[in-house]
Amino acid sequence: MAQRRAGNRVLLSTAAAIAATMIMVGAALLTSGTASAEQNSTLAATAGCGKTPTLRDGTYTIQSGGRARTYILRLPANYSSSQAYRLVVGLHWLNGSANDVVGNGFYGLQQRSGNSAIFVAPQGLDAGWANTGGRDVTLVDDILRVVENDLCVDTSQRFALGFSYGGAMSYALACARPTVFRAVAPIAGANLSGCSAPSGPVAYFGIHGIRDSVLNISQGRSIRDTFVRANGCAAQNLPEPAQGSGTHITTGYTGCRDGYPVRWAAFDGDHVPLPVDRNASSSWVSGEVWQFFSQFGGSTTPSSPTPQPSSPQPPSPQPSSPQPSSPAACRVTSVVNAWNNGLTVDITVTNTGNTAVNGWALTFGVPAGQSITGGWNATYTTSAGRVTATNVNYNASIAPGASVSLGFQATHTGDRGAPTAYALNGNPCVSG
Repeated sequence: MAQRRAGNRVLLSTAAAIAATMIMVGAALLTSGTASAEQNSTLAATAGCGKTPTLRDGTYTIQSGGRARTYILRLPANYSSSQAYRLVVGLHWLNGSANDVVGNGFYGLQQRSGNSAIFVAPQGLDAGWANTGGRDVTLVDDILRVVENDLCVDTSQRFALGFSYGGAMSYALACARPTVFRAVAPIAGANLSGCSAPSGPVAYFGIHGIRDSVLNISQGRSIRDTFVRANGCAAQNLPEPAQGSGTHITTGYTGCRDGYPVRWAAFDGDHVPLPVDRNASSSWVSGEVWQFFSQFGGSTTPSSPTPQPSSPQPPSPQPSSPQPSSPAACRVTSVVNAWNNGLTVDITVTNTGNTAVNGWALTFGVPAGQSITGGWNATYTTSAGRVTATNVNYNASIAPGASVSLGFQATHTGDRGAPTAYALNGNPCVSG
């Protein structure tokens, strides 16, 4: 399988956290406990929290499965063992290397992260990810065990991504370690590294070119649909751009289990890791993937069997009446992707105030002729020409300076304009 060179990048990660500690939100005290993505609304931290680290940026050798394997580690600037960080595993493509992943900044996510994440780039055997006998999943397990025993990681915030063979490996990690990885983003991936039936839900963002000549887009749709089913999403025929359009369309499935969205980005292009829309100067991939990953706040755990008191529960079926803890100050940006008679809108809401927003409702207007057909990361209602997007359980809190992302799909009769007159909990927001 010949892969193309084009700044390809990948992410990988798996494994159970060892001697995990629970950091209560707003507290500095660490208590011993086990880390799992489905426990309670606390930050699950690792044994490395509070320790003087021995690991630094560099290349390390580890024994895994009876043989020496290597990985490259990159820490945030001014790393502090008193802060629990996200962890991102980047996986290389066939005949690529961990150095390639580091060289392109982990598919552009390292720059996007704002020093909020630890990055790991493992090296595959034979420059690939055959995962024979589960050896590469075991490698990720072993890397995470070493890294998390030395560094402070929020175990509810582990992510993996990769291109081509690396995308296949990120899919295999999601299948094999659903309680370890919070979300994955396979780029031009396929089922090459094993796993046809995941043992649990994982938030999933698939990216694929409609003219992929190496791994046909049907293979990307197939692994995507595995998590459409695993995450309980409604089966849908999502829009994809026309050949020759030079654009991409990103869409979210509806009906997914709270906290486990599935997104799909199809682009008019071939087998490349960082596609660029026509007339654009840079790829859209890193921005959309980071937005997808960073929406999952470490202070809450989605789909907990027993909701915790700190997770606001708006009464159903009246999701449009949250009880904010204080007046909201906000900034909203939106990106519209339109085609024929449909469009999607991605919205980012930033809390520009000095206090946290606990429970929110974002209201806005849409141009005449637009009708919302579904959405993600919020519950949508329409009344008197105004749309209200209300938080779901896993994104109810917005800390000062933090953001949440949401979006919707709609039909239109010609006006492809963006929403207008945003207000958060009744307080007008600045747009742009």
